[in-house]
Amino acid sequence: MSPRQQLYIGGRWVDPATDQTVEVISPHTEQAIARVADPTTADVDRAVAAARAAFDTGPWPRTDPQERVAIIRELVRCYRAREDELAQLITTEMGAPITFSRSAHAKLPGIMMSAFADIAAAYRWRDTRAGFLGRDVVVGHEPVGVVAAIIPWNMPMFLMVGKLIPALLAGCTVVLKPSPETALDAHHMAELLDQVGLPPGVVSILPAGREVGRHLVAHPGVDKVSFTGSTGAGRQVAEVCGAALRKVSLELGGKSAAVVLDDADPSAVATGMMVAGLMNSGQACVAQTRVLVPQHRHDDFVDALVSVIENLTVGDPFDPATRVGPMVSHRQQQRVRDYIALGQREGARLLVGGSDLPEGIERGWYVRPTLFADVDNSMRIAQEEIFGPVLSVIAYADDEHALHLANDSEYGLSGSVWSPDIERATAIARRVRAGTVGINEPYSMDPVAPFGGVKNSGIGREFGAEGLEGYLDTVSLSMRPPANSALPRANTLSPRAMAPPSGIRSS
Repeated sequence: MSPRQQLYIGGRWVDPATDQTVEVISPHTEQAIARVADPTTADVDRAVAAARAAFDTGPWPRTDPQERVAIIRELVRCYRAREDELAQLITTEMGAPITFSRSAHAKLPGIMMSAFADIAAAYRWRDTRAGFLGRDVVVGHEPVGVVAAIIPWNMPMFLMVGKLIPALLAGCTVVLKPSPETALDAHHMAELLDQVGLPPGVVSILPAGREVGRHLVAHPGVDKVSFTGSTGAGRQVAEVCGAALRKVSLELGGKSAAVVLDDADPSAVATGMMVAGLMNSGQACVAQTRVLVPQHRHDDFVDALVSVIENLTVGDPFDPATRVGPMVSHRQQQRVRDYIALGQREGARLLVGGSDLPEGIERGWYVRPTLFADVDNSMRIAQEEIFGPVLSVIAYADDEHALHLANDSEYGLSGSVWSPDIERATAIARRVRAGTVGINEPYSMDPVAPFGGVKNSGIGREFGAEGLEGYLDTVSLSMRPPANSALPRANTLSPRAMAPPSGIRSS
């Protein structure tokens, strides 16, 4: 795929409002790999206008849901034909190790799209109920309207699919704003959408920076904002949407805990933490970077973690042996380094890693995988999201103390409990205040499992039927039969015995 100097607005490749461009930089080589169009607020206005017209007067919201499902299934077919190309793009633009790009960045979105199509195909779009006041009630589910979807750079296609596909299946029109750091995979999705025959105006994709994002969130033509990003930015989005009484869903930061019970196997826990805490080079909102271990077995678990982390391969993300690649940007690299230095100043004991470049690496935005012990849960490295390959081991006295530590955080996105005793682990897991908790695994990213956080980790859920419903309004219509009508009550009607009123569609 050649880099685009046009923008995908309203389902067409068009010239941008200005000739501004932005470089996409390889975090491995620190060299420019592409130059792409840099959208402006004028381009946002065009995209929202196209989406507004497509929703208000176009066919997409009025298309039968099963027809929308068929189009998404065709998109899945087109996507899978170019899956390896996408893995290469993501490793190039944001530095994810190629093995992770293939297994997660590129493969999971296809699985998710197919699952969303199945969920929408089975969804009950209309229900007729016998009311208690002498009239029938038809309950329908209608698209919310124009959706502004904003995603970060760390899991770009996965996050894009998690918002775009359920919104489309619901009948919404979408203006999607990815990050400029990952413009190439955004263009990849636009090219795929170009193949499947969406009506004009339904989708626009504008990889752009914060100014464009702020303008999109505040745009009066938008009916709902779906945002994934930092908690600080999420608060600003929520303020704007609250003032406008606009629907909003937020998937925000995390500082999740892995609760390791005293009967867990140290080797299995250490191996699990390589996914739970260091997946995507530690650049994941769900990363479980606080490892809570029993005091009387502290050294067993620490020794196992040290052994695994010391042997991680760090370097060229295109090398299949690499497990930790570079940070996405120099700014992110410096942020992680600053936190490592802060941890040492706070009194945590550095066991592995540090703020220097990994051995043998002279360029690229790399950080050494780092493990701290003797961490107090009140330290900033235990309370603030670092977004890099940094783990903190925190000792606890007993199960109640472990739960207190796990929940002693402003965040509540993910978590895990590790023990061969499933009943005991489940009892602990049910008391962890987080949206997604795994037992003897990091967390479930199954597309049927609702995903989202509590506390400062967000509002709303994505994935599953709940994710589809996030893009639907529930509409009730009551019906009083005409005088002397012989029309039967709803409890004697088949689901299709009564034609749906205007605006209510049946599956």
